Amino acid sequence: MEILDFNEENKYIEKVKKINGENLKKYYILTMGCMLNENDSEKLCGMIEKMGYEKCDDTKKVDLIVFNTCCVRENAEDKLFGKLGELKNYKKDTGAIIAIGGCMMQEKHIQEKLHKSYPYFDMMFGTHTLNKFPEDLYNVLSNKHKVTDVIDIDGEIYEGIPIKRENKIKASVTIMYGCNNFCTYCIVPYVRGRERSRRPEDILKEIENLAKEGYKEITLLGQNVNSYDGGNGYKFSNLLKDVEKIEGIELIRFISPHPKDFTDDVIEVIKSSKKICKILHLPLQSGSTNVLKRMNRKYTKEQYLELANKIKKEIPEVVFSTDIIVGFPGETEEDFEDTLDVVRKLKYEQVFMFIYSRRVRNTSR
Repeated sequence: MEILDFNEENKYIEKVKKINGENLKKYYILTMGCMLNENDSEKLCGMIEKMGYEKCDDTKKVDLIVFNTCCVRENAEDKLFGKLGELKNYKKDTGAIIAIGGCMMQEKHIQEKLHKSYPYFDMMFGTHTLNKFPEDLYNVLSNKHKVTDVIDIDGEIYEGIPIKRENKIKASVTIMYGCNNFCTYCIVPYVRGRERSRRPEDILKEIENLAKEGYKEITLLGQNVNSYDGGNGYKFSNLLKDVEKIEGIELIRFISPHPKDFTDDVIEVIKSSKKICKILHLPLQSGSTNVLKRMNRKYTKEQYLELANKIKKEIPEVVFSTDIIVGFPGETEEDFEDTLDVVRKLKYEQVFMFIYSRRVRNTSR
């Protein structure tokens, strides 16, 4: 796919700075969801600060309020609507700009509810239009009207977006966007789109620059990192090898792999690496083969255990973390016992456990 440069948006950054003048503006950002959302917020902060805004943690002292949303679990919706309700009078009194973006904005029913019940917001942007934030903000400031910038097609990959990281030692680097797996419980392919991988040279250049800035720990991010495709046969294992070679980087992590794509070449790279963390995240979701089939996870309990044991045999010091969903529709006591059986056998270092949350999907894609 075509890789685009962010330079075109820089003119809008300058236009917003001109509108704001010499007055230092303040902004607040609330991030909900996963590390990919956090990485998106770092990009939003990078763009916003280049436009002349200073970060502030008090929503009652700012000129711009940004919500970067998640739609994996329902409590994120409740949190967003609660925050918006709290800001109604502040918006009326000060005219502060309210911008709402992220995964939740890709859902039609959320868009409709916001327009109907919280019409005082100023900007709505989706996962595929984050790069246009400066342009959308400029249109709000200059034209004094609401901007809705959400597209249903898969977005392009933009390189060169400014990024503001809070941590000076650890950094996350997105290597791919979207997902092709369509697990039945997951809304991600509908709101993040299909898999699109960044070019290896762009990823490596970003990490090399981070190393020069003093960063020591890198986390490679993607909805399914081990299906990364850099083109011309360049796979995730090749990327890991090349990141390993970058001087200054001392620790490499990656999130999240899919068990069905955890190939032998990746295991071999981890085994031989002196930098890749030996705490591996291996999402289980359920230990029941019946539930896994209904989840469309494409592996059985036995295949998962076989993979984990293969990794442990090759890398004796490895420990695992995992994700587990409880209460999936139709899950029986026997199914749950199968999950506990896997937990007992693998003795996970860490388990992220969630109660199943029904989500409304836009399946028109």
